[in-house]
Amino acid sequence: MAVSKKCPHIGTRTRQWQRSGGLEGRYSRSFRQSSEIAAWSIMWRYALESGVTTINGKVAKPETVVRNGDRIENVVHRHEPPVTATPVKIVFHDKARDFLVIDKPGSIPVHASGRYYRHSLVEILRHEFGFDKVYTINRLDRLTSGLMIIPLNADLARALTNEFMNGSVRKEYVARCKGDFPAGEVVCEESLLTVDRQMGLNIVHPEGKPAKTLFNRLHYDANTDTSVLRCRPFTGRSHQIRVHLQYLGHPIANDPVYSEERIWGPNLGKNGIDVTPSSDRFAPAPPEHLKNDDSPESLATSDTCTDAQPNSSKTQDENDEAPPQPMKLLPRETGHDIGMGSPVPLSAEAVQIITGLRNMKDEDEDWSRWRDVVFRAKGSLTPKSFRGPPPLPPQNKRKRGGRSSHERTPTEDHFGQGTASPDDPAARPPTPPLPQSDSAVREQLIPDGDTPAPTESEDPGQLTLSEATSCLPSLVAPEPEANPATGTLYCPECYLPLHPDPKPEKLYIFLHALTYELSLGRFETGMPAWAKEGWVWER
Repeated sequence: MAVSKKCPHIGTRTRQWQRSGGLEGRYSRSFRQSSEIAAWSIMWRYALESGVTTINGKVAKPETVVRNGDRIENVVHRHEPPVTATPVKIVFHDKARDFLVIDKPGSIPVHASGRYYRHSLVEILRHEFGFDKVYTINRLDRLTSGLMIIPLNADLARALTNEFMNGSVRKEYVARCKGDFPAGEVVCEESLLTVDRQMGLNIVHPEGKPAKTLFNRLHYDANTDTSVLRCRPFTGRSHQIRVHLQYLGHPIANDPVYSEERIWGPNLGKNGIDVTPSSDRFAPAPPEHLKNDDSPESLATSDTCTDAQPNSSKTQDENDEAPPQPMKLLPRETGHDIGMGSPVPLSAEAVQIITGLRNMKDEDEDWSRWRDVVFRAKGSLTPKSFRGPPPLPPQNKRKRGGRSSHERTPTEDHFGQGTASPDDPAARPPTPPLPQSDSAVREQLIPDGDTPAPTESEDPGQLTLSEATSCLPSLVAPEPEANPATGTLYCPECYLPLHPDPKPEKLYIFLHALTYELSLGRFETGMPAWAKEGWVWER
């Protein structure tokens, strides 16, 4: 059985526009106060020229005027993170009272957010089980597995929400924590506070919300130096069990946030952290390859970090000789955004922890946030050691049949077609055969006579949903590009590195919602494999 599943797909984002005006101007004004304005305006122009943005089903242009009620759709190529191959299980379906009891695997978020969409519980229930409308009244963390009660109508959802809010639902979890947890009953009643929502960080803080958790050790495993506990939370604070166990000195054994020695030090946050307010901030540190001027993603060469506006108080000659003035950096580039969403001033230790978590997340995600800051087209992101197919021309500049060719636009001149010099063909490997253009694929998939061929002056339309769905069985995904020097695989569409599947224990944490008891009844799952005695942890 596969350890995980991945989901690179084309998604569509839609919004209803409520004001009129030029489309490119609307996109640009959204970023007017940002140092990323130049890169983002270029990106939006490229999106418009590529034909991926439509208004009312027709390909949009930069000068298109947007009116009230227009439907704007943008096709997005995206890679969702891998999730466990363990399926979502329907534990119980009460058709009379209209609710579900499901067993959610770890690694799957409840709602679509961030990079997750199809790999979210709501979308899985919709696409794989046929439940078009579900009400998620209690949310488990993405990394947590276990029971969830899901009403299928609004009235029941409101009634059960009140039960969860007034604390009448009895919940029990099972966890595997570090160390030899004390035998007997242990109660933790430390108040909890969310201090950084971007990283989802919660800490013990005197100004936090009241929280209470009861722990009982089930057994200790000397081979892994871990203990399996039964946990009963009396309140429902975010990360309550995880933070209380960390405070007691026994964090969940594979928790990537609260059990990471590189972030919390050898003490691992036992007895909490310092809460004395401090104004110290630390700029997030880019990786070494983004500090190098030779890198197409280098911060030093980013054209988004300079201000090209001349100084009106100087002469033209002085303006020509004066070096460009750096623009004011964004708070997230200096680290001053840390604490902006916190209800209390942060301590220096809390700031250092948040900075470390962000840097660790950036590294795990292949520094994608830094790539957003210094946006470059995929041609520039192609590894220098090999030459893959150049990016396809914008959709409305492609010719029907044959090789893709078109006149270069100013946007493409800015982006470039690759890292190798076009004047030095000997400096790069031979270019592989170009893939078919979208129009050629459309010709192949749609029989003659069904759809008239667009003329040179006619905007090409997009496939309808029914057309695209009917074409899926005949489509073959292109093979990933491989770097011959390192063997690293890259997406042939966006050149994102394709990393191997992570180990199963990296996709979830040892925390499972075992039992729920409420007005609908008592529901439970079996013990997860990692909670049983004699389980072998292959680290």
